[in-house]
Amino acid sequence: MERSPPPFFKQGPSAQARLGFFAVLAIALLVLDVRFKMLDKLRLALGTVLYPVQTVLLTPRDMWRGGASYFVNQRTLQNENAALKLAVIQLGLQAQRNVQLELENGQLKRLHTLRESRYPQSVIAEILYETRDPFVRRLALSKGSQQGVAAGMPVLDQQGIVGQITRVFPFSSEMRLITDKEQAIPVQVARNGLRAIAYGGQQAEMLEIRFIASNADIQPNDLLITSGIDGIYPAGLAVAQVLQVERSGNFGFAKIWCKPVTGVQQHRHLLILLAKNDHPEPLPKDETHLERKTSPSHRSTIKNPSSISASSTQGEQRP
Repeated sequence: MERSPPPFFKQGPSAQARLGFFAVLAIALLVLDVRFKMLDKLRLALGTVLYPVQTVLLTPRDMWRGGASYFVNQRTLQNENAALKLAVIQLGLQAQRNVQLELENGQLKRLHTLRESRYPQSVIAEILYETRDPFVRRLALSKGSQQGVAAGMPVLDQQGIVGQITRVFPFSSEMRLITDKEQAIPVQVARNGLRAIAYGGQQAEMLEIRFIASNADIQPNDLLITSGIDGIYPAGLAVAQVLQVERSGNFGFAKIWCKPVTGVQQHRHLLILLAKNDHPEPLPKDETHLERKTSPSHRSTIKNPSSISASSTQGEQRP
């Protein structure tokens, strides 16, 4: 049974006619656009007219993408910022480490030069730590008896005397700084050769000159060097610089404060002199007794035994 609209509702051409018309129109438009570019202006006009509509329709999508991108970028930037801060800290630490290594390298070079030029019988030691006793200024060094270190050996850096070895272990040793209150070192003024004794001061990082006449020729900024009369410290090494001299007519001695020239607080390596003491060893008891018997004073008393016997005979003959 054919189903078609009643003749009363039929309007215009048939569906087949419309299909054929629009097909021909489409083909014609394609040919005109491809061959003659006649629809470019129409396309531009339609694009311009439809652009606001397209923008409005794409707004929700752009907002969603923008929000997601914002949070992703925020997290990425935070991570990158944290990584950059960590890199800056690491680079700063590395720079400080490089500066410290340069300083240590320079000090080691100077110590090696000092060792090769003046003190071949010496060993370079590293400062391990400082003792925790606040009343005693001692340092632990990385060289011990296995390297030839012995108690009493002097310790110095490229600037001057630092201290003296007081205790020795097989692979480490302990030294006492010259600023320790129990230390004393013979010194002399480099300007005029005036000799004195420098003691560890009551103040931290200071030395004192005691028992020197108030009229002695010593002035601020004078350099004190080792005199070498004790046989422990080599002569001519810098010890301290005079800071203050107080003279008073009521006291027979001057009060003198000095500052060490060495940089123990800045350096990590020191030089231990392995040269032995030049003092002669004490004689045994029997040799000492024999030496006393043959001493000049004793020989003078028995120089003329005949006179002694004669005097004794005369004494016996007296009533």
